[in-house]
Amino acid sequence: MISQQLIDRVIAKVPDYQTFMTVDEMDASSHKLAEAHPDVVEIFELTKSRAGHPLYCLKIGNGSQNAICYGCPHPNEPIGAMMLEAFSTILAEDAELREALDYTWYIIKSWDVDGTQLNEPWFKGPFSLKNYVRHFFRPAPTAQVDWTFPIDYKNLHFHDSIPETQAVQKLIDELSPSFLYSLHNSAFGGVYWYLTEAFDEDFYDMLRAVAAKHGMPIDLGEPEAPYIQRFSPAVYRNISMADSYDYYESYGAEHPEEMCGCGTCSADYGKAACGAFTLLTELPYFFNPAICDLSASDISRCDANLYALDYRKAMKDFAREALTDSWGYIDPANPFKFAVEGFNSIDDDSATRKMLSENPEYQKPATIAEKFSNIDLQPFFSCLTLALYTRAHESELAHMEETGEINPAKKEALTKAFALFEAKLNEQAALAEEKLSYEVVPIRKLISIQLEAGLLTASKVHPSAK
Repeated sequence: MISQQLIDRVIAKVPDYQTFMTVDEMDASSHKLAEAHPDVVEIFELTKSRAGHPLYCLKIGNGSQNAICYGCPHPNEPIGAMMLEAFSTILAEDAELREALDYTWYIIKSWDVDGTQLNEPWFKGPFSLKNYVRHFFRPAPTAQVDWTFPIDYKNLHFHDSIPETQAVQKLIDELSPSFLYSLHNSAFGGVYWYLTEAFDEDFYDMLRAVAAKHGMPIDLGEPEAPYIQRFSPAVYRNISMADSYDYYESYGAEHPEEMCGCGTCSADYGKAACGAFTLLTELPYFFNPAICDLSASDISRCDANLYALDYRKAMKDFAREALTDSWGYIDPANPFKFAVEGFNSIDDDSATRKMLSENPEYQKPATIAEKFSNIDLQPFFSCLTLALYTRAHESELAHMEETGEINPAKKEALTKAFALFEAKLNEQAALAEEKLSYEVVPIRKLISIQLEAGLLTASKVHPSAK
């Protein structure tokens, strides 16, 4: 594997970024890098986004195996984009690193460029929960670049891949990469990883040591879904849509394919297409030490999960009532409306409630970390959906203003609903700020963990790397 001495030298070169770069800033930086290193770096356009923005890819080095890295697979997750910003420059300038890794690197800094631009209002700070959620955007499942890969599994048949997904699918087909780095990140918690397949416990210890080295605890709260396979503490097997299907089916769903709601992910597709190994290193913007506390709480794991489900239901009921007069006035193509309707279409918690009542693991006391995940974080999670509703009304009102549309009834309905959602969003954000006692994690620290974990895994996947 790559030497620790070389890794430390690479990490020392990571800039101390104070803000996140916009799509246009990253595009300009990529072109500048290609111009400065024409013998090492090539830039090319993969495709155009749905809004017509170029989707650029950097090709760096000339190793014996191919690797593809993509930032912003979810557009509210720019930590990976900044990691690739730093890594691409270091890689272009460091011949020893390129030789030691022995990969040809294909780097897409921002995969969902359209969605990333809708998150840019919070990229320059202030970095608070309130500012983050007020400007949050995540697209509907059927419009997510990393969850619209084709799949045929039992009664699930999805082939409606969006252009950005098709472009990376084609890249995987053409390059047969051995390593994929899908640069997701969480918003709140600790560090955890997803791997395509199991490695040895020594490697898991190495990953956890990377987080500890950079001063970040691992996340020991509830996994993102109850059916996720845990390899080791904070290390999980990558999720596929087939896993979701089997979970819904096992707990009595009549049409599991409808509850899946989209395609599968790049990790699943890459493994099937060419045996590619995928790594995800999940990191938070915000941290509270409760997320790694394994001591017993005063509530069962079942009741903690039920609290979360009930909280989400209450927010959904609020939204349904608040939307009575306004929702029909909003253009179906409005990205915020399309997103929230997409999430609502698969928001059936009956299988999870059945699982909670039957699975003996959930009758045990919840740890402090599990209680924190399910109870303390609910105001924050509710803000994410409330933000989509708020921005849907806000953008429709702005469109009326820009076009000079005169429709008093529409404006009144939109204005009233906007005020309701913004007030509820502010209420929940204030509650989250009060309850969570969080710290904001420096960008450089997050990049360093994601980069070091990636270097270690890439060299593990490619054993002949030096």
